[in-house]
Amino acid sequence: MSKRAAGLAAVAVVALMPFAAQAAAPAYKDVAKNYADIAHAAYEDATNGAKALKKAVDALVANPTEETLAKAREAWKVARVPYMQTEAFRFGNPIVDEWEGKVNAWPLDEGLIDYVDDGYAGGESNPYAKANVIANPKITAGGKTINASKITKSLLSEKLHEAGKVEANVATGYHAVEFLLWGQDLHGTGPGAGERKATDYAKGKDCTNGHCDRRAQYLTVATQMLVDDLAEMTADWAPKGKARASIAKAPEGEGIARMLTGLGSLSYGELAGERMKLGLMLHDPEEEHDCFSDNTHNSHYYDEVGMVNVYTGSYKRTDGKTVSGASLSQLVAAKSADADAAVKTAMAETMKAMQAIKDTADSGKMAYDQMIAADNEVGNKLVATAVDRLVDQKKALEGAVSTLGVSINVQGSDSLDDPSKVGK
Repeated sequence: MSKRAAGLAAVAVVALMPFAAQAAAPAYKDVAKNYADIAHAAYEDATNGAKALKKAVDALVANPTEETLAKAREAWKVARVPYMQTEAFRFGNPIVDEWEGKVNAWPLDEGLIDYVDDGYAGGESNPYAKANVIANPKITAGGKTINASKITKSLLSEKLHEAGKVEANVATGYHAVEFLLWGQDLHGTGPGAGERKATDYAKGKDCTNGHCDRRAQYLTVATQMLVDDLAEMTADWAPKGKARASIAKAPEGEGIARMLTGLGSLSYGELAGERMKLGLMLHDPEEEHDCFSDNTHNSHYYDEVGMVNVYTGSYKRTDGKTVSGASLSQLVAAKSADADAAVKTAMAETMKAMQAIKDTADSGKMAYDQMIAADNEVGNKLVATAVDRLVDQKKALEGAVSTLGVSINVQGSDSLDDPSKVGK
């Protein structure tokens, strides 16, 4: 399967006119500063989460037991919480979009990385779909031979990640680590997540499924790369960072448009379309964002939290402290209280729908992949309602765009814009 690109239009942001601030409106420089402050704090939290994950992974590799594996899995889930709140900075910030594929690319052809079930077919036309780098120190595919005798950062990032220009060849990031911690989820739309055993990392005769030393090496390297990549983006939003400078130095109308592009595109084409509606239409658990861990309900929920953070200009850090200041909401309200209220109402309704999904999954009643099953009327309704609310949110954001006198291109999705193309 490929990382979803079909049906997504390129982001383009054009200011129709300079934004004229009202007396009650905050200055653009203050909105841009707070926007960057929130980005920096969220990426810093994500980096710290990845560092905690690395410690848990090191403990697992040193002493592979079901207990250390469970702790590493929990650390992965905790690390996802702040990261998902950063996705609202995508789409309007090219620096983030150019970097994002290293840390959150999905879906992935897991056969590139490790052993898979005998029935695994892999992505269509992907010569690397069953390369299994953990088992094979030399990979021959697509007319090329790759020396994989040592699993290193350069091997994963330069030779395997998107090998053969196939986006499904995901070798790094959260989902590669997720697969190595959980293994394949072979339950389809039934209950249960991946069931990898801790002995897949055991030494000597206790090793299951072979090549435990290389599997441990891959997991260790991939997790350290995640820490490094997140630290890079944290630095980009720091006081002297290039991402902060880009938004701060942008002309006022363009900068505002970029912020709203991030919210509109994540609401609509990415989350409502590619991550939710598509899987619901196909009733396919392979379209689930966190498909190995059954953590998708949390990822979707915190995506929405992140969008609320950006619009309202407030972010609650993992240590409980709050970063807040001048906001898009205040800019919109200064022009039209009704337009601002419409966005806030739409966001509240979307949060309500996401909370219903999260509560249902957290209760153990049904996981997200069960919700999208063909014969699950209750689950389908939960997901469809959230999709509808996200579409409403995008429409409300378009009202804010009009109010502020800017223009944005929101990314779309065939699942929403032309369902007849889905599956073809």
